[in-house]
Amino acid sequence: MIGANCIDVTDRACLDVCPVDCIYVGERKSYINASECIDCGACEPECPVDAIFVDRKARGDDDRTVFLTDSIAFFTESLPGRDAPLGDPGGAATVGEVGVDTEFVATYQG
Repeated sequence: MIGANCIDVTDRACLDVCPVDCIYVGERKSYINASECIDCGACEPECPVDAIFVDRKARGDDDRTVFLTDSIAFFTESLPGRDAPLGDPGGAATVGEVGVDTEFVATYQG
């Protein structure tokens, strides 16, 4: 999962090291597609703002659970300007930068 520390950060070192291209770029933050991720952990040490964490750590932590819910919504809901949910397109390169976020991130104030 990618949490609050990624919002409005343009460093995308995590994308460069992801072997399966499962990190998608929204307007204000990036999102890991859990269905495509192989849990290799390569992205976590590359994040300069410590925004990446294992989704299991989100359970029971209200501050992180909201980003788990947000990430699920990014892939399963029709976002502004999109006719259908993003789903599992098989890699971020096939989609490019999505340029939109969920309602939560769009209004997140920190």
